[in-house]
Amino acid sequence: MILSLKLAYRNLIGAGLRTWLSVIVLSMSYVVIIWMQGFLEGWNQQARRDTIEQEIGGGQYWHAHYDPYDSLTLKESHAPAPAVLQSENTAPILIAQATIYPQGRMQSVVLKGIDPAQSVLALLTSALAKKGAYLPVLLGERAAKSANLRVGDQVTVRWRDAHGTYDAREAQVVHIMDTDVPTVDAGTFWVPLEDLRSMLQMPREATLLVVDETFNDPPSLTGWVFRDQTFLLEDFTSMMKMERVSSAIMYTILLALALLAIFDTQVLSIFRRRREIGTLIALGMTRGGVIRLFTIEGALHGVLAVGVAALYGVPLLIWQAHVGLSMPEVVDNYGMAIASTIYPAYSVRLVVGTVLLVMAAVTLISYLPTRRIARLNPTDAIRGKLS
Repeated sequence: MILSLKLAYRNLIGAGLRTWLSVIVLSMSYVVIIWMQGFLEGWNQQARRDTIEQEIGGGQYWHAHYDPYDSLTLKESHAPAPAVLQSENTAPILIAQATIYPQGRMQSVVLKGIDPAQSVLALLTSALAKKGAYLPVLLGERAAKSANLRVGDQVTVRWRDAHGTYDAREAQVVHIMDTDVPTVDAGTFWVPLEDLRSMLQMPREATLLVVDETFNDPPSLTGWVFRDQTFLLEDFTSMMKMERVSSAIMYTILLALALLAIFDTQVLSIFRRRREIGTLIALGMTRGGVIRLFTIEGALHGVLAVGVAALYGVPLLIWQAHVGLSMPEVVDNYGMAIASTIYPAYSVRLVVGTVLLVMAAVTLISYLPTRRIARLNPTDAIRGKLS
């Protein structure tokens, strides 16, 4: 085996430029696959972390009639918050539809009432503690841009209370927050919970209750349904699976091009070295030994590619993980949690798994052309014939 390795390495290096071209293309496959997978993993980690911290916490209790995809359910989806959940570990939220009139225009929004003193969600709700003649409003950058509002601007808000009566009030923007989670931003006006309860004439009521991540063994409550993190992140998880399939198609094409180059190199090598193959068999090397020799030669392309990829890939990936990848402004309209800058996340499992996968593919593609050697007649091979 050692002799085969030495001979294979010598033959590979002796091939010169043909070898290094294949190695460089294969090294690009290593780097691109690791970079793409690291990018997706970084996005996945950032989006999940931001969504958990700013929207879902450790899970949510929904009113039995609440459906976040059907605004018509908001009229019935509210009830007094259960006494067992009235603690600092929960953040009740009351949701209602409303209409605002910025600069003489009419625009539909969702009012979300939340306790300014809550600490379950990583939102700057303390800004809502401001007292004054106007209703304090906390906005995200998307909502502020859509309504053309800035800090200190005033806008008329009209809503319909629990008895169906329309009412209106002047609101003032007290803070505009920068968030990557569109569901806590776009079309959403955050207001003090008690103010919204008074406006809607729904004392002590809530639409959902967010619990923190220390909340264990959620009890079953009549009229309320507990949704855990897995359920609340299901849409994002499905989307990430689709993104991984799309990226897999791209790096499969790149890897296929590299493997095709190695396959062609192996076929050409066997054709050009037929006299050498015949001589080795005539001198006593078994056909299995010759097949092993050529397979090792092909597999060494993958080994050399790892070294070449490390030379330029490691600095490049480290730099990319440090500076991140800036996303265009258009991603704000995608309706999913995407940070303005995504930082790739690389793991030992990702790197080792990629190397092993590519090495296995290279070894297999190197073995396939060598099967022809098993049908080789040594005498014909020495005379330059390859049947």
